Amino acid sequence: MFIEWHNNQPATMRCVDKWNETNDTVSIKLEAADGCHLHFTGFKPGQFVSLGFELNGKLEYRAYSIASMPGDDHLKLTIKKVEGGLVSNHVIEQFQIGDTVNVLAPTGPFNSVDCPPKTKVALLSAGCGITPVMSMASTWLRDRADVDITFIHMTKSADKTIYFDQLESMDAANDNFNFKLLLKDNSGTRHPQGRLDQEWLNTLCPDIAERTVYLCGPTQFMQDMESNALALGVAPEQFHQESFTPIEAHTENETGGVVQFDVPAFGVATEVAQGSTLADILEESGVPIIIACRSGMCGSCKCKVTKGEVSRTSTETLSEEDLAAGYTLACSSQIQSDVEVELA
Repeated sequence: MFIEWHNNQPATMRCVDKWNETNDTVSIKLEAADGCHLHFTGFKPGQFVSLGFELNGKLEYRAYSIASMPGDDHLKLTIKKVEGGLVSNHVIEQFQIGDTVNVLAPTGPFNSVDCPPKTKVALLSAGCGITPVMSMASTWLRDRADVDITFIHMTKSADKTIYFDQLESMDAANDNFNFKLLLKDNSGTRHPQGRLDQEWLNTLCPDIAERTVYLCGPTQFMQDMESNALALGVAPEQFHQESFTPIEAHTENETGGVVQFDVPAFGVATEVAQGSTLADILEESGVPIIIACRSGMCGSCKCKVTKGEVSRTSTETLSEEDLAAGYTLACSSQIQSDVEVELA
């Protein structure tokens, strides 16, 4: 059996295991809530799902990369504690084995299928950015013996390294897998100490220009690594990165005009400021739309503009056919005229 998602609606899944990876990071294993034995083949290594929890009277969604592999009978997610993080802290402190959660369909353009590898790859990560590239590496080792993998990760110390023991085992067991860990504090380990700059990147992976590069981590880290990798000769078309960076909302344009906003199916008819973000107005109007990543990458807030105009800052998950039919992503669309909207 296979789990299915319909019309951007979430599936209900149950936590069947939970454990600490580090002192501030947990992994959870999710299976179908009805107990059916499922194989999850409907995602590509590197993609993410969005988890939805009822918190403080509101359904809150957040996106998390998938750490498991296609074909597994579960979804594995690894979640790091974030200071002030509503959902991440709920998962770490409150979400227990046996609890259920809403899960949106896997999505995301950063993956090893739509971004196919050469026979040599370099995976660059820092912190919890290790999750999607771990899924890629594990899947290649299982399915593609011809792919030569250099896995470079930077973090504070060995005990702060997510999947440390698993990566060490992968390194020892596979000739085509080379684990390069750079630590700010390397006490008691065989790994070097330093900061991953261009010189270190060249030292750890001197043939990086011959590889397809996949990158995930904090924003500044990714900006630095992109510059460093391209400077070392990586072809731009062979460089791929993940980002959940939210798009800045524009609540009002220079004219400060007022326009009409209608969602007939939900009895919404109101005046709003021209330039307002469509997602904000839908939420304020009580329309039951799911807005998960707020970066235009997950597609959960897809809706159709049947009349009027919006401007878009992302069309990441929309096809040409979607755009021609009037579909848009509410989180990254600004209202520019009188509009009428229906849910996808």
